[in-house]
Amino acid sequence: VQLVESGGGLVQPGGSLRLSCAASGFSFSSYVMNWYRQAPGKERELVGTISSTGGDTNYADSVKGRFTISRDNAKNTVYLQMNSLKPEDTAVYYCRTKLGRIYYWGQGTQVTVSS
Repeated sequence: VQLVESGGGLVQPGGSLRLSCAASGFSFSSYVMNWYRQAPGKERELVGTISSTGGDTNYADSVKGRFTISRDNAKNTVYLQMNSLKPEDTAVYYCRTKLGRIYYWGQGTQVTVSS
């Protein structure tokens, strides 16, 4: 199982970024996917979740209305579209899945929101 995030970078407040998480080594279309983030000195927190079909999503209150999770099962990729970014969104962003009782994480991608 491999999860590889990309798309992070430096963006000004109010800007947008789209993160991608490319999955391999498992039947991607059968599994729920999560996005998490971890800011410096803080606990890792759940950003949002998408069902295996993509039909259901839910989000942390802190990002609701600004972030959108989607997936392309043909490309084995899950996305996190982030709009109206704020300095407090600065963090390392990770995708995660759970197969059986094992959690798999990507290596993370840094997002920095600063003027």
